[in-house]
Amino acid sequence: MPTLDKLNRRAFLGTGAAASAALAGPPPGRSPLLAERSEFPQLRPARIYKLFIGRSGATTNAAGKQVQYLTWGQDEVTRMNDYLAALEKQLGDITFVGGETIPPTDVAQIAARAAEADGLLLIWLSGHGGDYQTLEKLNFGIDKPAVSFFQPFSGHGWMWHQQWKNRKVILLSTTDWKELDEAVALLRVPALMRQSRILAINGPRGTKASCSPDQVKQKLGADLVTIPNEQVLALAKSIDPKATEAEALNYWIKPAIGILEPSRDEIIDSARYYLAVKQLMIREKAQAVCSVACMGTPRACLTFSKLNDLGFVGACEGDIDSTLTMLLFAHAFRSPGFITDPVVDESKNALVQFHCTSFTQRPDGSRMPFLIRNQTDSGGGVALQVQWQVGEPVTMAKLVNLDTMLAVPGKITETGSSPLACRTQFTQTVRDARHLFLHWGGGAIVNPSNPGDLSQYAGAMPMLHRAVFYGDHMRGIRRLGDIIGYKVIEEDIAS
Repeated sequence: MPTLDKLNRRAFLGTGAAASAALAGPPPGRSPLLAERSEFPQLRPARIYKLFIGRSGATTNAAGKQVQYLTWGQDEVTRMNDYLAALEKQLGDITFVGGETIPPTDVAQIAARAAEADGLLLIWLSGHGGDYQTLEKLNFGIDKPAVSFFQPFSGHGWMWHQQWKNRKVILLSTTDWKELDEAVALLRVPALMRQSRILAINGPRGTKASCSPDQVKQKLGADLVTIPNEQVLALAKSIDPKATEAEALNYWIKPAIGILEPSRDEIIDSARYYLAVKQLMIREKAQAVCSVACMGTPRACLTFSKLNDLGFVGACEGDIDSTLTMLLFAHAFRSPGFITDPVVDESKNALVQFHCTSFTQRPDGSRMPFLIRNQTDSGGGVALQVQWQVGEPVTMAKLVNLDTMLAVPGKITETGSSPLACRTQFTQTVRDARHLFLHWGGGAIVNPSNPGDLSQYAGAMPMLHRAVFYGDHMRGIRRLGDIIGYKVIEEDIAS
């Protein structure tokens, strides 16, 4: 793997496969990254109240004899409790409470205790006896997120689940217990969002609803706070020069495939800005930051990349809609996002994604190969050219107006290095590029009946930016919408 300070574009692209192999597996820096994350504010685990509904195991027949009722082997409740205990340990930020079975427990005895939890998990057992009106009787399912896990052969109550379609409930009917992994992970999101704080440096930009702290709080539970950039710059002056140099050297300079335009001092200055933002986030107990001042001196590209590597959110150009999207994905899927300025290429039936900052951590914890560059538009500052992994599935998404999730799934087909685009570039497949080109935004941002009215755009940011995540998250996006309360528009296909 090349370690030269200077490396041209062709060499970078040519060494991608070798660099990927060299970086495969948990890198030496992974443990320090986890340790650094622990320095930030830690959120309280979500409390999920579990309830079993129906009959399973021994029951009494008409002759008064104890028999096994439509079940098998080990008691189903015991096995499910074991499964959920393992899931609790795996996720690390949930706690299961409760565990009563209805019947014989009366719903009224549970409602007050369950009302204190963050979410509700209803597990229908493999025998008749479950009451399909349980959620109604609990009298808090209307405004508390829930998962209803119905297993085939758990009675006939499945027919009535349709009455809950418009509630904050993920409805499952499956024999696969692994379906609970994603559903429970999504169930914790509202609780984590209510504990989250977003710092908007010099104020947010985006759709009007997303720029309103009151509406963000009401809809998603998060706090949106404006911070002047002068406050960050003042903090930067107080950062220990030795700590700054160590940060730049260990996290950026040494792991980089190469360095083209920026000087060592410029990279160190960018690292100083990160340490100032980190200090501010710890002090303000924040999980996300976006900045209108990110194109200033120093630029914030490395800052946002590092925050996203850590599992937090750093978003450029004050884009609050993308910030909220990335925060939801961080809580729901533990997946960092890359804000891009995408363009449609009909000849390839694809989107070209590009921007001057990207996270570097793959889902497996290894780092993607990257060059340290300057910022394309201005020819100054410090930015990253990151080589995303060809062949991997990705999801492009953006929550706009707090009520609509725009989403396009695809797969990475190639990376690029065009001098006409921002530094990190890759091509993503779409299902219908022509439809996407003519229906960009899905009518959720611009009024389709009057697209020429520029006031409908709420600024350029909502139409321009999207966030891209590794993995196919389309099912998770829809299910998260069930409990958060947003609709999903797939921009590249007709609805």
